[in-house]
Amino acid sequence: MLTFIWPLAALALPLPWLVRRFLPPVRGSQLRALQVPFAAAMAGATTATAAGRVSRWPVWLATLAWLLLVAASCRPQWLGEPVEIPISGRDMLLAVDLSGSMEVKDFRLNGTSVDRLQATKAVATEFIKRRQGDRLGLILFGEEAYLQVPLTFDRTTVNTLLDEAVIGLAGKATAIGDAIGLAVKRLREQPEADKVLILLTDGANTAGNVEPLQAAQLAAQEGLKIYTVGIGADEMVVRSFFGSRRVNPSSELDEATLTAIAEQTGGRYFRARDTEEMATIYVLLDELEPTVKETQLFRPKTALFHWPLGGAIGITMILMLYRAWKP
Repeated sequence: MLTFIWPLAALALPLPWLVRRFLPPVRGSQLRALQVPFAAAMAGATTATAAGRVSRWPVWLATLAWLLLVAASCRPQWLGEPVEIPISGRDMLLAVDLSGSMEVKDFRLNGTSVDRLQATKAVATEFIKRRQGDRLGLILFGEEAYLQVPLTFDRTTVNTLLDEAVIGLAGKATAIGDAIGLAVKRLREQPEADKVLILLTDGANTAGNVEPLQAAQLAAQEGLKIYTVGIGADEMVVRSFFGSRRVNPSSELDEATLTAIAEQTGGRYFRARDTEEMATIYVLLDELEPTVKETQLFRPKTALFHWPLGGAIGITMILMLYRAWKP
């Protein structure tokens, strides 16, 4: 259905006629005197020109340009068919660790060794796609925490910006407390919604201004439930000039603090040692936080004003060229 945002702009349609009808016309002799000081010498040529046949098509083109300009001013838009959108009433933030340790390649994806961030992206993408009805947001943190995507129903944008995140973007250290504090700040503005934070990290809190447990206490007071996910394998083979040796790449993972954060806020702690475990965790999160509660009607809107505006500009350019080139 075609609608107009500013239909009252159509009242400007008779403006050119009103100007012509009520304002005094400019005398031809005066106009010629301004343009050509020796107007008297040109009088004969002007008369001969006036006696000829006058073309009317520029007038009609100018009229069409004015009609198109007024139509664009009315802001036409096309309303699509109503679409049902499932609404859960839940606001969910994902906080993803981008510290330097996330570049450790102790995960396998499709038979290839990948770093922890790449594995996180691959599994989180599917989880985000399934969260139809939730408002999702994305926090990225390292030495500092910042909001990459504010709460939105646009899951495609969340996935795109998560995929574009790179290790070290927010610094090499890990500010878990600041990430939780930022989530509390952003979700505090939504008092009626169910608020959930999923925090994924592979280390311990080594930076920031807020201690993780203090941030968790504040989150509990605000009704924010936190699910924490510890990322990293328990064992990894490292090859060097002196041979191979087995190490624990997750030795710095502070599972005690992550568990305390989850328990303090009514959430749960998960351990992801490989991509299979990580995928299972997201399935469990789907079960713990089911999505759809109700539906809401939405009608997509497509702006159309640029079409008549472009037509008006094009016609105006044609008229300007005509006036510049006519003999």
